[in-house]
Amino acid sequence: MQTILKTDFTQWIGRTQQDHAVFDQSAAARHAATVGFDAGRAGAVMPLLSHWCAFTPNVDTTELSNDGHPKLGGFLPPVHLERRMWAGGTLTFHAPLHIGARLTRHSEIKSITEKEGANGPMLFVSLAHAIFEDDRLCVEETQDIVYLNIPQVFVPPKPKPVPSTPDMIEAVAVTEPLLFRFSAITFNAHRIHYDLPYAKSVEKYPGLVVHGPLQAMLLLRAAIRHSGRDVRQFQFRGIHPMFHFDDMHLFGETTEDGMKLCTGLVDGHQGMQATTIWEEK
Repeated sequence: MQTILKTDFTQWIGRTQQDHAVFDQSAAARHAATVGFDAGRAGAVMPLLSHWCAFTPNVDTTELSNDGHPKLGGFLPPVHLERRMWAGGTLTFHAPLHIGARLTRHSEIKSITEKEGANGPMLFVSLAHAIFEDDRLCVEETQDIVYLNIPQVFVPPKPKPVPSTPDMIEAVAVTEPLLFRFSAITFNAHRIHYDLPYAKSVEKYPGLVVHGPLQAMLLLRAAIRHSGRDVRQFQFRGIHPMFHFDDMHLFGETTEDGMKLCTGLVDGHQGMQATTIWEEK
């Protein structure tokens, strides 16, 4: 591995971790109150992607870094780059998960890649998760995390326009309480989502950042509602941050086997891109 960062992280590749969780009826109710899915009762099918609210970083508050993330150097490598982002992921749904069931997640660091970007070094960590209910594999997931330096001033990425004639367009009311509640149900203490002075003065964002996983949940829910189809695979990646003051919308275009999706501004730029592939009828 080329070591732009002068640190060899090869020994972290192949590391594994196992976690257990239960997404119970109370968690389902909080999830529904935050993002609008039906809560359901014990034994009901969990909404897709709600396992993100089950497997949470339950580390002690004293073990958090200044940004609110758990300190690195345990399962994840001790990267000395100050900004961490969930860049995207791919999920394959094999079977439903159920409210109240005992869930197990097997995680493995699949790759660590260093790159030199326009604004300095970048480190990409790819995690593979397999989520089981009892002994049945239900979800396979790849999670992509990127680390980079915090810039002196915010420089937005090159904008990509939203679709001009989408098959689906929905407005989303992004508010500070929504961002705080989503941070709460995912136990995500990253301060860019709820601490405006920190987001602006330390990480140099112009506003509170809308969570990538929140955007992904909203896009997938809208696609299912629009199509009435079951999803076999979902892929997403962030290409431009969205902020609490943005008039965020959800866009969708029908494809041969699914939908092409994005969040973004009407007549403006995209925020997150995503695709679905439907279950075969």
